[in-house]
Amino acid sequence: MRAARYHEYGGTETLVIEQVPEPHPGPGEIRIRVAAASVNPIDWKVRAGAVRQVLPVELPAIPGRDAAGVVDEIGDGVQGVGIGDRVFGLGGVTGATAELAVLSAWAHAPSTWSDEQSGAAGLAAVTAMGGLKTLGPLQGRTLLIEGAAGGVGSAAVEIAIAHGATVVGTASERNHEFLASLGAIPTSYGAGLAKRVAALAPGGIDIALDTAASGSLADLVTIVGNAACVSTIADHTNASHLGVRLVNAENSATLLTAAAELGQQGHYTPRIERVFTLGQIADAHAHAQRGRTRGKIVISIQSN
Repeated sequence: MRAARYHEYGGTETLVIEQVPEPHPGPGEIRIRVAAASVNPIDWKVRAGAVRQVLPVELPAIPGRDAAGVVDEIGDGVQGVGIGDRVFGLGGVTGATAELAVLSAWAHAPSTWSDEQSGAAGLAAVTAMGGLKTLGPLQGRTLLIEGAAGGVGSAAVEIAIAHGATVVGTASERNHEFLASLGAIPTSYGAGLAKRVAALAPGGIDIALDTAASGSLADLVTIVGNAACVSTIADHTNASHLGVRLVNAENSATLLTAAAELGQQGHYTPRIERVFTLGQIADAHAHAQRGRTRGKIVISIQSN
């Protein structure tokens, strides 16, 4: 099969397209013929070796953690899914950006999502839902999301609103119209955030989710007034000493299924900034590394 791969840690120049052995699912796993896969911040950080102390990988490695496609092989003990089913989900830290990929957690893709939207959903959805879950019930509460225009942030906006929250989201001014289209109240990040938020939410902020690691975590705690009511999926450095809940993404079929149900109901649509082909993988990683992405970056495998 064709896959993107890197044989050493380094820059985008290490990424090549080559023929590699086909993977096969183990017990409790499935294999899909990939239609689309995501490029997430963790993917380029793993490739660059920036997180090798925490997430070492065996080289050569295929980048990508989440993908969508059609099931073509099923491991022992798997129930509830059949050959030919259209699914999205997550595998290991690597392995998704290829013609075939093994998933350890998955859900049936909503008919309302395109292949590219399904490929964008896996990691963003479980990360957003995990971060929101730690904050307790959302109904009737006002939530502040730092970094609301990114892949995880935009997912969290729609998911929180679907569960009855009022959402204030931070983003650069160019993304304010985008946030408003999702149903959030947009504001800028950076100095003066507390004053801006107080004007937008005079009743106060009940809970906050940080998706950006922009250095604002202490400000979020001050705005909410209780570190236990703040969670972060990004700021590992400051979470512990501030007493903020640090949430790591998990390969959860339960969370994926919940996201799919919201998608089928029209309450959550994965947002895509740009779609690249497999042959453009280096360009896709370079685009991701520049940051400030609105929604997700996706690799279309079928278009090659």
